[in-house]
Amino acid sequence: MKVFNLIVILGLSMQLYGQSTDSLRNEILVFQKEQNDHYKDKEESPLTKKERKHFKGHRFYPINLLYRVTAHFEPFSNPDTVVMPTSAGTEKVYLKYAMLHFNIAEQHCHLVAYQSVKLMQKEEYKDYLFVPFRDNTSGKTSYGGGRYLDITIPEGNEVVLNFNLAYNPYCAYTNGWFCSIPPEENTLAVEINAGLMAPEEH
Repeated sequence: MKVFNLIVILGLSMQLYGQSTDSLRNEILVFQKEQNDHYKDKEESPLTKKERKHFKGHRFYPINLLYRVTAHFEPFSNPDTVVMPTSAGTEKVYLKYAMLHFNIAEQHCHLVAYQSVKLMQKEEYKDYLFVPFRDNTSGKTSYGGGRYLDITIPEGNEVVLNFNLAYNPYCAYTNGWFCSIPPEENTLAVEINAGLMAPEEH
C-alpha cells in the first residue's frame, strides 16, 4: 500500500503542534493503557463481571504515525440535523458540524464530524465532536460496526486526526448498549491500520 512520506507528515505535525516523535508515541501508549484499564475497572467497565474476568486486553494495530494526519476543518454554515441509528434499534440526534478533508495512502479522504444535540448542552462537552467511521479493514481486522474518533472544535481551520486513537464502540464487546452506527458518508475507501482492532471473537 502506498503511503505518505513519513518525514513530510511528521515534519508538518511537529511544525504545527511542536511535539516530538517520542511524545506522540507516548500519547498513543497512554491511550492504549486507558482503554485496557477502563474495560477492567469494575466501576466503569461496560462489561459484565463474567466478561471482565475473561477480558485479556484490547488488540491494537502497531503504532503508525502515518495515520496521524492534519485535516482541513470546514464547518457547515447551516448544520443539518442527522438522526443516527444505533445497534439497539434506537436513534441518536446529531448536527453535521464540519467536513474534514485530508489525505491518506495518497488518496483524498473526507469525514463528517458530528455534534451530539444532547451532549452539546453540557459545558464539558460543548466543544466535543464525534467522528464515527468505517474503512476497508471493517469486518476484517477491525470491528465491522465501525470505529470512533473524538476531536474538539479547533480555533482555526485545521485539526489533527490521529487514527491511532480510534476506538471501538462498547457493542463490539458486549450487549445492552446503544452504539451509533457510522453513516454511509463516513465510509473511507482506504485501510486504516491504526487504533483498536476487532476483538478476537469477532
